Amino acid sequence: MKIGEAQQIYRQQVKEYREQRAVLSKQLQNVRSKMEHFQDKDGQFASEAATLELTIGALDEKKDEYQKYLDRLADQYCAHWNATVAEQQADAAEEYAVEMGKILEVARRIMKGATVPAADEKKLMEFSFEMYQTAKNIGALARREKKEEYDSLWGDEEKKEYDDPKEVAENAQAPAGEPAIVDVSEVMSSVES
Repeated sequence: MKIGEAQQIYRQQVKEYREQRAVLSKQLQNVRSKMEHFQDKDGQFASEAATLELTIGALDEKKDEYQKYLDRLADQYCAHWNATVAEQQADAAEEYAVEMGKILEVARRIMKGATVPAADEKKLMEFSFEMYQTAKNIGALARREKKEEYDSLWGDEEKKEYDDPKEVAENAQAPAGEPAIVDVSEVMSSVES
């Protein structure tokens, strides 16, 4: 089962158990109110209150089991999400470092007085106009001595596509050991038996 599917199923179970608990709590409150206002000679109200308390306890126990599994699912979800994001950030940092290396190389070439493609000069200018101006001024002085010509450092670059972290996390395998799905009515009937 995938994490996203498991989260949906177990959240629904927890919701149903909470709703049923709220109904039973209200019934228990009514029974206790009756116990205070009326004499319970045959113990009917006390018996009903005890059954309701046991049923609420059983519902709470099962709901807590589901909630613990949901917490494990959330941890797994976050781990997959964070791994995907970290990979994307590492790629972005690597691309930035390569880009910075190219920009500095263009500045170095211009400072040596070499001719570089206009697109490379434009990238340097967009990155830092001050660096571009400095490189051009130093290059003008160096150009008097010698002149080299270079090809563009950027060329044809491919854009990398990344996985959606949410999709990766939701479609990852849910951890083993998930609690069995037990309908609320089954838990309630097991206490009443």
